[in-house]
Amino acid sequence: MTLQPKTARLFHALSDETRLAVLDRLRKGERCVCDLVDLLGAGQSRLSFHMKVLKDAGLVVDRREGRWIHYALNFEGLERAHQAIASLRDGKGASEAAACCAK
Repeated sequence: MTLQPKTARLFHALSDETRLAVLDRLRKGERCVCDLVDLLGAGQSRLSFHMKVLKDAGLVVDRREGRWIHYALNFEGLERAHQAIASLRDGKGASEAAACCAK
């Protein structure tokens, strides 16, 4: 997979208020899905959708304990997000834009 689809998936995951609220809750440590449902006032099926988006983007990890799923931040995924944002500021592609205008 190229960088662009991964980056698009990452930004898509970060573009929703509910998913941002989940990430904020997970900053305090691992949470059981039942805790997230209560904290966010969201139905379990709605929350499951959002958790799948976050997990597919690499921002959260999960583990099963009995019938419950516990979620935590994936710090490697957060670092990739940081790098993706930083790459937007590093000036790559600026010379390409200048070259097209120099003709």
